[in-house]
Amino acid sequence: MTTVVKLFAVGKRYGRGPGGVQALSDVTLQIETGERVALVGANGCGKSTLLRLLHGLTQPSAGQVLADPALRQAMLFQRPQLLRLSVQTNLALGPWLAGTPWAEARAQALVALQRVGLLELAARNARHLSGGQQQRVALARAWALQPQVLLLDEPTASLDPQAKRDVEALIHEFAHQSPAMTLVFSSHNLGQVKRLASRVIYLEGGRVLADLPVHDFFNGTVLPTQYPAAHQFVKGETP
Repeated sequence: MTTVVKLFAVGKRYGRGPGGVQALSDVTLQIETGERVALVGANGCGKSTLLRLLHGLTQPSAGQVLADPALRQAMLFQRPQLLRLSVQTNLALGPWLAGTPWAEARAQALVALQRVGLLELAARNARHLSGGQQQRVALARAWALQPQVLLLDEPTASLDPQAKRDVEALIHEFAHQSPAMTLVFSSHNLGQVKRLASRVIYLEGGRVLADLPVHDFFNGTVLPTQYPAAHQFVKGETP
C-alpha cells in the first residue's frame, strides 16, 4: 500500500488568547491507500477539524500535513451544500470546473444520478429535495469526480432511518467497488463503524487516544487495559 497522507505532531487552534479553542493537539498518524478509516469520539473531540485538515480546507497551527496534491479528493458534510439549481447542474459543475466540457459533464451527471437511483429527479431544484435525497445527490456528485480519497463528516447523522440505510448502502457500495479508494468518515453510529470501517481512530479533547483495526477496537478484552478511554466510549460511558 502507498501512503495517502501523513500528519506529524499536528495541532489546530481556532482564535487567540484565553478565548481560543484548541481543536487538535499533537496528532501523528498516516493513512494508506484503500483504508476505510472511521473517526469516533464525543462531540467537540476534533473529528470535523481533522477531516477539514485532510481535505485542505484549513491549515494546521502546528506540525505538518503531508499529502499528494495530485490525488482526487471529495468531501461530504453532514448537511450537503447544494446550489439553487437543478440536480443535474449541481452534479455537472464539479467535472466542468475540473476541465470537462459542459455537455460531457452534464452527461456524466446523469450517469451518477442513475448510480444512486435519482435519475428521475435530474430536473428538480436541488434545494427542494428531502434530506436523504440531498445526501444521495451529494454522494453522486462526489462519485462523478471519481475520487481517490472520499471524506465524509457524519454523512447520515441528520437523516431518518430509511434514508440512513440508503446512504450507508451507497457508501458501502462505492467503497467495495473501488477497492483502491480511501475512505475516511466520522460517525457516532458504532454499528455503522463496524459495517464500513477497517480501522478506527478514537479522539478525545483533540488527541488521538486509540488507533486500532476495527475488530480490535470493539474487542472488549483489548480495550479496558490498553485503551480505557476508548473502551468507555464503546460502552457508552463517555460524557
